This record gives sequence, structure tokens and C-alpha cells, in this order.
Amino acid sequence: MNERIGTHLTPEEAQEIHKGFMGTFTIYVVIALVAHALLWANKPWLPL
Repeated sequence: MNERIGTHLTPEEAQEIHKGFMGTFTIYVVIALVAHALLWANKPWLPL
């Protein structure tokens, strides 16, 4: 059975792209959390 039906990537290529995407996304989320924490420290927007 052809495992490439519906895509032009092999499963190995798809996993490699997914790994790169998840790494980049994780860095993005960490930067966003740090930015929000710094903003919260400067001017809290919720009364907690």
C-alpha cells in the first residue's frame, strides 16, 4: 500500500517537519509567557 496517498511527504519527513514546528511553537509560547509576565509585573490587568 502506498503510504504517500494525499501528501507528498513520507512519514519520516512529516515527523521531521512536525518536530521542527513543535520546537518553534514552544519557543514562541515561552517568549509570549515571559512577555505577559513582564507586562503583568509592570501593570496588572486583572485584580488577583
